[in-house]
Amino acid sequence: MSVKPLRVGIIGADTKASWAGASHVPALQSLPGLALAAVATRHEESARAAAQAFAAARWYADPYALIRDDTIDIVTVAVKVPAHRDLVLAALAAGKAVYCEAPLGVNVAEAEEMAAAAGSLHTAIGLQGRLNPAVRRAAELVGAGRLGAVLSATVRATTVAFGPTSLSAYDYFNKAASGASFLTITTAHVLDIVEAVLGNITEVDARTQCIWPEVLLADTGERSVRDIPDHVDLIAATARGACVGVQVLAGVERNPHFVLEVRGSAGWLRLTGDHLAGVQVGDLALSASVDFTMPDARVASGVGPTAADFWRGAAINVGEVYASLARDLSQGRHDTPGFAHALHNSRLIAAVERAARTGERQGQLG
Repeated sequence: MSVKPLRVGIIGADTKASWAGASHVPALQSLPGLALAAVATRHEESARAAAQAFAAARWYADPYALIRDDTIDIVTVAVKVPAHRDLVLAALAAGKAVYCEAPLGVNVAEAEEMAAAAGSLHTAIGLQGRLNPAVRRAAELVGAGRLGAVLSATVRATTVAFGPTSLSAYDYFNKAASGASFLTITTAHVLDIVEAVLGNITEVDARTQCIWPEVLLADTGERSVRDIPDHVDLIAATARGACVGVQVLAGVERNPHFVLEVRGSAGWLRLTGDHLAGVQVGDLALSASVDFTMPDARVASGVGPTAADFWRGAAINVGEVYASLARDLSQGRHDTPGFAHALHNSRLIAAVERAARTGERQGQLG
């Protein structure tokens, strides 16, 4: 007896440089238990083009019409952060399972509202790095005590984004009001992987800088003011007792890297990655001084049909989120990090911001 695949509708699946087109579409194409059933944008022309390019059966120029479609099982919200709240709340009110890109809201208050509205519905948040197979295996090694007592950890992470130049279409990332910034995206993904391996962060000291307060918009020649940090150094304590030093650098075009090294009384492990966009994009590799079973095989790969080759690997971790959400829906479980987890991440980043602003250590992060 064949089982019908879960039908996904993506809001924000544009053919022009969209994250959904680069990651969500190829992830779904790799997973036999899910199918891209519909796409929605704000305009008929772009919605039609997306449906044709991504082989979706239906298209909508009104995202709320997609939400009202009774045939859709999972609504994916992959639009600019200020638009998340209304779309997510509408999808939850319609009883849908919802996968929303991170950050969930423009601030903690919005994240609290959406997390409360989710209730018992299935949700997933786009903090996909923690579900990478290598990260899961590293967490297992630490959790099983294979490294002994965890003594310390260090993280070095880079992204090509938030540097001295940008395109005008992406200038909103340089504005705090957008909710989509170096801290809420790049740093949030890095810290989420730290927590996946070492347990929740319980205290944090931080220093932020804005190295490039003026940004050249390369396509127009105009200059824009950046009102967010583009560099962070922090020290955190985690639930496993480890002290973690973290540095996240923006605007790195050469030798991109992510390195998380954990030292224990009985051994060490190291997670590494090298995608220009940051740790959440692309695969990670695990090495250790102790024997371990190789990480599980990736469930998704490839690049979207309209995406630049720069985004190769973006489907890997997004595919893990979809696979986890599909298991939860079929088994009646709630293992996939969802909106409650998104709220925790939002509160953590707010604590980093307070620590940097006040110069005082932040605890009781919630």
